[in-house]
Amino acid sequence: MAVEEAQVLQSRIAVPYKWSAGLIGSRFLKAVVEERRFLASRCPNCRKVSAPPLKACGRCLKDNEQEVAVGPGGTLTSFTEAAPAGRPGERKLFALIRLDGADTDILHALEGASLADLKPGQRVEPVFAEDPQAAVLGILHFR
Repeated sequence: MAVEEAQVLQSRIAVPYKWSAGLIGSRFLKAVVEERRFLASRCPNCRKVSAPPLKACGRCLKDNEQEVAVGPGGTLTSFTEAAPAGRPGERKLFALIRLDGADTDILHALEGASLADLKPGQRVEPVFAEDPQAAVLGILHFR
């Protein structure tokens, strides 16, 4: 039996898609874009504050019924330098940020510093987009 060589066709396909942020996520996004503030949810049982808000507590699984404001400032918990998706030659800083009053972190771009200058615990603040529709969540980056 003869072994056949596999044929390879190289091409690209576009797969456009949309997903819903849901009611809770939509309120979060609207608050950032229209009011330049951050919302979170507080668990009625263990009091954990999740930002962005969640329908149910990740710790004790109770429904989060209370919406609270957090931030806008926050603290660096972790950070890295990486290439943004689709731009392998470019390097950008990304950080996990614990907004003031929250018990969880958000991930976003960080500017105005070098990797060598950063330390966990440093304070950061959001830089909101002039045209909020042009940036993820209406936030350009944190600095």
